[in-house]
Amino acid sequence: MTEKVATMMLPKAAALLQKHKDQGDYTLIITATNRFVTGPIAAKLGVDEIIATDPEMIDGRYTGKVAGTPCFQAGKVTRLNSWLKDNPYSLEGSYFYSDSNNDLPLLKLVDHPVAVDADETLTATAKANNWEIISLR
Repeated sequence: MTEKVATMMLPKAAALLQKHKDQGDYTLIITATNRFVTGPIAAKLGVDEIIATDPEMIDGRYTGKVAGTPCFQAGKVTRLNSWLKDNPYSLEGSYFYSDSNNDLPLLKLVDHPVAVDADETLTATAKANNWEIISLR
């Protein structure tokens, strides 16, 4: 984390997160990447919560399978809806930032979808839907 990831963290991304925190927003990362990789990143960024793909463990050993629903494409919506049932938050006024067309199911769900340094498919979708398009680089 310190040697590889922290050196790649973007000041504009940190500023955007801080803007949301200053507005009193609850910050949540939803990622397909395993929690043991993304958890320390979320902690470093001061994000309130993370929903991530978790590897399955049985008897203290990784099985090579995913525990529960993978947090990928429509699975992100499934995992978010499950999280919302257990937490006192709603999607009213929500933002979701993504660079990937894999996140279209979740981007279509929130009030403020934002394409960030996005791939071609997401950029085209964002333009067609008049979604905000930004760069954090």
